Amino acid sequence: MNDPIAFLDLPRQQARLKDSIRRRVDAVFDHCRFVLGPEVEELEHRLALYGGAKHAIGVSSGTDALLMVLMAEEIGPGDAVFLPAFTYTATAEVVLLLGATPVFVDVDPATFQISISSLSARIAAVIEAEELEPRAIIGVDLFGQPAPWDELRAMAKLHDLVLIADCAQSFGGSYHGHKLGHEAIATTLSFFPSKPLGGYGDGGAILTDDDERAALYRSLRTHGEGKTRYEVERIGINGRLDTIQAAVLLAKLDAFDDELTRRADIADAYDAAMPDGVQSPVRVPNSESAWAIYAILLRDRHERDSLQVFLKNAGIPTAVYYPKPLHHQPAYAEHHDGASLPVSEGLGERVLALPIHPELTDQEVKRVTDAVVQWAEQQAS
Repeated sequence: MNDPIAFLDLPRQQARLKDSIRRRVDAVFDHCRFVLGPEVEELEHRLALYGGAKHAIGVSSGTDALLMVLMAEEIGPGDAVFLPAFTYTATAEVVLLLGATPVFVDVDPATFQISISSLSARIAAVIEAEELEPRAIIGVDLFGQPAPWDELRAMAKLHDLVLIADCAQSFGGSYHGHKLGHEAIATTLSFFPSKPLGGYGDGGAILTDDDERAALYRSLRTHGEGKTRYEVERIGINGRLDTIQAAVLLAKLDAFDDELTRRADIADAYDAAMPDGVQSPVRVPNSESAWAIYAILLRDRHERDSLQVFLKNAGIPTAVYYPKPLHHQPAYAEHHDGASLPVSEGLGERVLALPIHPELTDQEVKRVTDAVVQWAEQQAS
């Protein structure tokens, strides 16, 4: 059997970029400004430019980025924050950490992005119940693709809600010809190693066009400090981006566009080879994906599990994003109003992610597609 394919191949990437990464990291050891050193400021400048935003604030993680954005809006007890049920827990947990209530919304069955019709119904239900005050919408750019931002902006304006973009998985993607980064009052990024632009540890950023919010985010990431270190103007957190992570990200940012192109080429190759009965990802109109995740859909759980085992035996790793929607997770059960969200509930039975990263060779991509085709042929016989 051929050697196993890596679902995420950081060793290969590191070997390819090691000289530039080493130069950047060595510079940090030379100046020894390990907290908010010059590389952080340089990265912030480049991230803002790349995402088309006026400001970028480097922070400790994508989760802390979301937390600080909500803190800046004074989200708290009695507030309702609307967000998709089919996403990672970080989007919802920050709401509960501040004492607010996450209101889970179903997703589109084709794109997996937040459903505008479900969102409208969920907002109406909260208003009618009169138990919570609708305050914010968190749109999630899932799997590399953008949320329906035009419709989300209209919905936020209609109900006077704060609109926040969770772009943890999709930085590098585009919407209407522009890079994601300025679709909402704030856009949060994650640099977890598995992300398209990933560091060698935790890290994140907040993008915004608002001068006052940018200043507030910078204060919140450093314990709420004011003009001096020991002037505490508000309650904040220790949420700074490490200089070494900024150095790694600067080196990776130099190669980022080439890596995005490679991801897109792999996605196109997968699309072209997927057999009948295996649904390729549906593209969000007027957009380009960053292809953080390439998620196919099978007819049911039996077929999904069968294909996953078949690929594992062929040395091909897969992953299920996400096996259970957030409103069915134990941590959120008591905070959910019991509404059925059938699309989110069904996707976990059918979804399967194939390897997609820039280090995959053409031969490895063909191994993946050949194996999927072989499985489909066996199912049909």
